[in-house]
Order: sequence, then structure tokens, then C-alpha cells
Amino acid sequence: MSQKYPGGFITKSPVAPTGFRASGIWTLDQAMQLQKQGTWGTLPAIGSALSGGYFAGQINQSGTIYNLVVGPVASAQNTSKTFKNAQTATAGADSVIDGPQNTADMVADGNSTVYPAAHFCNDLVIGGFSDWYMPAKNELEVCYYNLKPTTENNNLASGTNTNAVPSRGSNYTSGNPAQTSSADFRITGTEDFAESYYWSSTEVSATNAWRAAFTNGYQDSTNGKDYPSHVRAVRRVAV
Repeated sequence: MSQKYPGGFITKSPVAPTGFRASGIWTLDQAMQLQKQGTWGTLPAIGSALSGGYFAGQINQSGTIYNLVVGPVASAQNTSKTFKNAQTATAGADSVIDGPQNTADMVADGNSTVYPAAHFCNDLVIGGFSDWYMPAKNELEVCYYNLKPTTENNNLASGTNTNAVPSRGSNYTSGNPAQTSSADFRITGTEDFAESYYWSSTEVSATNAWRAAFTNGYQDSTNGKDYPSHVRAVRRVAV
């Protein structure tokens, strides 16, 4: 006998769901597994625990929606890593949304001495998950938008992000985004981003890559790849 459950029916049917947007016949075990992973039902609160880290919002890559998970500060953040030890190009590592591919391209191109930040993120195993990576420019921006640690006015020349969910077609205002509603991610919180620049995995040129300031959201591409900055690993879960 089937029991009604949001998204489908719980039966003994072996149909495998892939996320909370799926519909059809679900087993109780499948439903409980997705609930455990955080991909079933309504979205979690920004900054709440999810899949080895904390929910940072959603991103859209080519029509596929992902929950973006930022890693715990104690293990997934480093305060001084360079993008690359030389100001030379890396083939493929220029996507503004595909952080996993950017990271894979850097890891394949050189060791941890050549690409300290990418290897730091790629080598992490947290909460049983090993698919951590260095966020692309627009993924890092979502982290700032939803987990902004400060009360400072935003930089008005940054913020457009068509990969954000919902999509944002214009730059920040001075007060939007506001400081995050998650107490743990506010300044002096247990999981807050530092008031500093963070590397993204998005190359701009042979010599430069994108960074974001977690004071006012300014997206900067003027510093060389061999300049040390913060880095914080993320992972994504398709919904």
C-alpha cells in the first residue's frame, strides 16, 4: 500500500529520485536518504547546516539548479594561498560558473606548488564528501550576497550575476545585499568569511584572476595570480 509523500508516493518501487524537484514513485528509503542529504522538500535557511557544510544559496548552470554548500571555516578555509605560483595562463580555467571544471583544469595542469589554492580545495574530505572545489567567480559572488559578514556599504560596480537564483541583472545598491541573517556568518561568528579578499577559480588573463572582497563585495581582477589571498572551498548538490 502506498503512502502519500511530498513529491511522490512511497512504495516498494525501485525508482531512484535525483532531487526534491523530482516526481513519481519513491521508496521510503530513497525519500529519507534525500532528506538526510538536504535535497528534499523546501530550501534550508541560509547559513544552516547542509551536506558537509552550510547552505549558501542556489546557482544555475546551463539550466541545472544546484544548492551551493560552503565548507566549514575550520577546515575549508585558508588565509594565505596563491592562485598560481607563476603569472602564466591555464587552459580552461576561465568559467565564471563552473568551479568544478576550473579546479579540475588547474589540478591537472600542475601540482600543489604550482596551484596552491585549487589543490587545497580539491584535496579536502569533509563530512564524508570529497567533491570540494574552488568556487568560480559567480559562485563566490553568491556566497557574498547571501553570507555577507559586514554592515558596510556595497561596492556599486559589482554584483550582476545571471547565474544566481534568482538571476540578478544589475549591480548592488549600497544596502543590498545587507549583512547576512545567519548569526554564525556575521563578523565574529563561528563560520564568518573574513573581511578580506577571496580568490575565485576564474582566470582573467595569463597574469590575473578574479577575487572578491568580503567587506563590500568588490570583484577585482588587478592582482597577479601569485598574490596570496584567502580561499574557501565549496561543493554543489543538484536539485
